[in-house]
Amino acid sequence: MDRSNIEQLSTQLESPNSRDRMVALASLRDVSAVEAVPLIKKVLDDKNLQIRSMAVFALGVKGTEECYPILVKLLETDPDYGIRADAAGALGYLGDGRAFEPLVRAFYEDTEWLVRFSAAVSLGNIKDPRAREVLTQALNSNEVVLQQAAIAALGEIKAIESVDDILRFAQSDDWLIRQRLAEALGQLKSSKSISALKFLEKDNHRQVSESASISLKRLEEASNQA
Repeated sequence: MDRSNIEQLSTQLESPNSRDRMVALASLRDVSAVEAVPLIKKVLDDKNLQIRSMAVFALGVKGTEECYPILVKLLETDPDYGIRADAAGALGYLGDGRAFEPLVRAFYEDTEWLVRFSAAVSLGNIKDPRAREVLTQALNSNEVVLQQAAIAALGEIKAIESVDDILRFAQSDDWLIRQRLAEALGQLKSSKSISALKFLEKDNHRQVSESASISLKRLEEASNQA
């Protein structure tokens, strides 16, 4: 994008009209990370919460060197739990291994389930095997969405040792949990995973059975390539 368009977006981000600022922020998707991040920073403290949320997400997508400390600070100090959750999610998109410890702290210390949920998802996204312990603890949460996130993330980090821990959800009343289990088992190659997937393939819910079939095929292909 040429310089004049960048300057136009910069001016638009200072508009008193929130719609103008939102449109300008969305337009930054076509701008290089180096040029976009300084503009994104202009609306990180916007009075419009939706714009702030979009800006935080954009930092995770663009990912320059300065994005990581900004996102960690938001995760640890922002008074709005929605923004903290957005920051946790953006750190997962960023894929920076340094985010492991801030995400773990957020999971253990934040009192809002949405922040803890985003932290669990992002621990899977950054694929750090050290997350196994915290994710296994999340399986015991009273929040179903946290259980869903933990199961999915354990699959993402390929925590084979956790197969027994997640298999207890094979007959969960929540079909989304069973679907997450079917998807996770497709990344955890073991005889127990295959047996469980054959069981889930017969699930009454179509999305669960389809996910199980896809995972079985993935494991079969992985075996053929080995």
